[in-house]
Amino acid sequence: MRTAFDFAPFRRSTIGFDRLFDLLENSAAGQGGENYPPFDLISLDDNRYRISLAVAGFRRDEIEITAQQNQLIVAGRKADDERSDYIHRGIANRSFERRFGLADHIKVTGADLSDGMLSIELVREIPEAMKPRKIEIGGGAETPEAIESRAEPVDSKPEMADA
Repeated sequence: MRTAFDFAPFRRSTIGFDRLFDLLENSAAGQGGENYPPFDLISLDDNRYRISLAVAGFRRDEIEITAQQNQLIVAGRKADDERSDYIHRGIANRSFERRFGLADHIKVTGADLSDGMLSIELVREIPEAMKPRKIEIGGGAETPEAIESRAEPVDSKPEMADA
């Protein structure tokens, strides 16, 4: 069964949407990947979001968060514990890397690690120039002033210039 969607017809008839189509194609291809660590995406309000990742067993210095060009990368690197002789090892001790696509104007404002949960705070900061603004409609309340002028008498005989 084919699960990929062909965006070629849309690419031919649109301009400037290349990044959107690349994002859709790459996210569809990456869905078969790992699901570790599990995470939640939470909308706090219209412009604030939180990503919560379950990273039990990782310390602050073993987790790296990088925000770059519309992408958030959370990576955990766990060093092997060679000092212990395990009889059974059931607690996950593997490194991970999670990538999140960010929309335009989404900024990472902070991160906190508490009780094995990594919380990353995000906010949408729309520039003033891109926010909607009201346009005042003129002409309805005020009547334009009439221009006052008086007619000047016109000479019927033009003066001839001396040759």
